[in-house]
Parts: sequence; structure tokens; C-alpha cells
Amino acid sequence: DDDQSIYGWRGAEVGNILRFERDFPGAKIIRLEQNYRSKGRILKAASGLIDQNRERLGKTLWTNDDDGEPIRLSAHWDSTEEARAIAGGIEELQRDGHHLSQIAVLVRASSQMREIEERFINQAISYRVIGGPRFYERKEIRDALAYFRLVAQPRDDLAFERIVNSPKRGIGASSLQKLTQYARASSLSLLEATMSIIGTDELGAKPRHALAGFVDQIARWRREMEQMGHVDLAGVILDESGYTGMLQAERTAEAHGRLENLKELLRAMEEFENLQGFLEHVSLVMENENDDDPDKVVIMTMHGAKGLEFDTVFLPGWEEGLFPSQRTLDELGNRGLEEERRLAYVGLTRARKRAIISTTSNRRTWGQWQPAIPSRFIDEIPESEMERINQPTNQAGSWHQGSLPASRFGGPGWQRMQDRSRQARMAPPEPMIFDDDPMGAMGDDQGNGVRVFHQKFGYGTILQVDGQTVEVAFDKAGTKKVIGTFLEKVG
Repeated sequence: DDDQSIYGWRGAEVGNILRFERDFPGAKIIRLEQNYRSKGRILKAASGLIDQNRERLGKTLWTNDDDGEPIRLSAHWDSTEEARAIAGGIEELQRDGHHLSQIAVLVRASSQMREIEERFINQAISYRVIGGPRFYERKEIRDALAYFRLVAQPRDDLAFERIVNSPKRGIGASSLQKLTQYARASSLSLLEATMSIIGTDELGAKPRHALAGFVDQIARWRREMEQMGHVDLAGVILDESGYTGMLQAERTAEAHGRLENLKELLRAMEEFENLQGFLEHVSLVMENENDDDPDKVVIMTMHGAKGLEFDTVFLPGWEEGLFPSQRTLDELGNRGLEEERRLAYVGLTRARKRAIISTTSNRRTWGQWQPAIPSRFIDEIPESEMERINQPTNQAGSWHQGSLPASRFGGPGWQRMQDRSRQARMAPPEPMIFDDDPMGAMGDDQGNGVRVFHQKFGYGTILQVDGQTVEVAFDKAGTKKVIGTFLEKVG
């Protein structure tokens, strides 16, 4: 199914499907358009969305089932309110007799899961994460927490063992074995034993030097803990330890996802007054993760959900930059946008009976509120197949048909937000200075000095043009290389 080709980042090329007739002349194309999963309005919404893609064979899904409920769009102030609303909606479904195992929360990025998971734990909603571990069980999160625990609790031997050689510091297994034996024989913690053994000849020069540097780092971070806020300190630890540098050097989609998870971890820390309070919270969360009840809500990424189906699907975070992913747009241009749209199509069509899209007005990143703009995909869903719900601030609310006053559907507040969002996406008004055709791009020096606007990085000045790649000095984000298709000329 060309409309469900969503693994371009793994090397799956939708062009192989689109070129089929040309590559195999005389082949007969049979379109399988009857859908046996979703209600009629879900199919109409998904079809209206995917129709915006130019690179597709084309088909119109239909069903013998009834139209069912419209797609519901829920607007929230921030991701905390969004998670609260999702949990409230699930509790309402549960009270009405729906099985939790027939409810899914499908996210664009795994970093979105943390806040949803914690809300479910707080409200005693059983859940499981498919396609990967829960947020606090992810390797990069466990590694970061081990660093934080060792700084806060220097006698934590499990934390020491986990991160003493992560990233690699040239400390071999035999050196660690000697260190462990020395610690046990001396009744010392591993950190105390390290401080002692590096002054002896028990270890070779290389591991001694590496361990001495590690001990110095821990000591410095402990001193800084007295003077620095815990979130800032956490960022310093991840940077100075070389952990973020290790992930950045990988230059893979998986490493990028791990970095996003670390950012989300720091965002979670902002909600606590100090490091110790946060670590205690994490311990409580992880204690609540042992539940054998098979009736659980499913949380997973939309990429992982292909081929699955659920009665009810929640689709949070439909905002520009998050979905469609700004990184995908920057790297792949219009080709990336069409794959993101196919991903939205897959997400919607996982729902059998009801789908709830949610968006926020603000997201908190690195300690600062960033305004969020509703995803362009929302505007591409036919209005006739959607019911807009403006959730009340700081309340879970209710999204069942008829459960909210009529004034909240398409009301003036929601409409003003939509109008502002459209204006933000349209401004600046001048057309893009590059088109999708590299032959139509500016010459290598034609655009130099031109003022431009980028959806993610803001305003800047072109330094150099190389085909479709443009180097821009952005006013706030610094110098970046971006795809010319996503620049708009200003002034």
C-alpha cells in the first residue's frame, strides 16, 4: 500500500511501488478499496488527508459499515493538560464498559510518552508500551539516572557500575574486576575504592588515569550541586560526561530519538525542587510498573502501530515541528512531508470506531515555553468529518458526543486560535524563494544576503546557496544548513 509507506528512513522507497507499472508493462492494477476495519467517517477523514499527497497511485476507501463518530480534535494549553485529558477520556471509556486493551495512544516521538505514562500511573490506568521499553526503562534514561544517583548518593554501587565506562573510558573488564575485589575486601563503596586504588600500582596507567578523571568529574559535580540548579546540573553532567556527545556522534535516527528522550528527562526534572526529590519520584514510578493485568492501554509510536487496530485511538501532539517532524522536513523536503502525511494516515486508520487528535498551544523545552502551532494535517482533514472540542484549562474534560456544551464546539475562542495559527503558517506572505526542482534553485551566490524566515529557526540571512542546500545565519539559532524549499523571503 503506497499510502502506508512510512519507513523511508529504513531504506523503504515508495518509488518502487509508484514505478511498478512502468517497470512491469502490462501488469494489471487491482485496487483493494473496501475497508473492513474503520467506520465511514474515519475513512473519509483519512482519505481527505492523504489526497494532499501528489506522489501516490490513488484509491478511495469505503466500507459497508456505518459512518460512526466524527474525528474529535481536542485543544489544550500544554502537554500536561493534554495528558490529563487523555487519561480522563480513557477513564470515561472504561466506565462505559470499554476494555483498556482496545484503546491506544499513538505518538510521533517516543519522548512524548513520559508525561502520558506518569499521568496513567497517577490515575491508576494500566498500560504497556509496545515497540520499546517504558520511558524510565530506556537505556539512555537509565544511564542518565545512574549519573544523577551517583552524584547525589556516592555510595550507590549499582549506579557506579552502570556508568563508569559509559561512554567508553578505556576501563577494561579486568580493571573493573580488580576494583570490585578491592572494594569488597576493604568494605568500601566502589567510588571510595576507586579514590584509593588510583594511588597504587594495582591497575595499569591507562585505567588509573581514566578512573582518576572520572572521580574528579563526580567530585566537581557534587560541588556544583551546592551552587547550581538541579536541571542545569543535569545538563552539565550529560554534556561533560561525554554522553550527549557520544549520541550526537552516531548521527542516526535512533540516536536522535535518544537525545530527544534525554531532553524530555530534563523537562521532567523541572517539576521538582531538587535532584533528590526527582530521584525519589522516579523510584516510585518504577515500583508501579509491575502489573500483570492483561487489560492495558497500549502506548506506542505511529511507526510501530502499522498493521494493528484498536476501537479507540488517541493521537496527541499534532503540532508543527513535532508532527510533521521538523527534522524530517529539513532533511527530506517535500518527500519527507509526504511520508509524514502517510504516517498521519496510518495513525488515523488504526482506529475502528473513534479517533481523538489533540494539540497544545505551548510546549516547554529546555526550561522555556515555546508556542505551538496546530499541525497542517489538521487543516487537511475535511471539516465535515471533524468535531472540534476546546478543552477547559486544567481539567480533564470529556469528549463524548453531547457531553460538552455546544458552545465549546467550533466556538469563537477555538476559531480565533485557528485563525492565528493559519496566519502564523502563512506569514511572511511572500512565496518561497526555492521550488522543489533543483534546476529552479538560485545560483550559488544569487541569494546571498537575502533575509528569510524558517518555521523552526526563525529569521535569518542567507550566507551561501548550494543547490537546494542553503546556509543561513539565523538571528537566534546561529548558522544552520537547511533545505531551500522551507525558506520564505521576507522584507
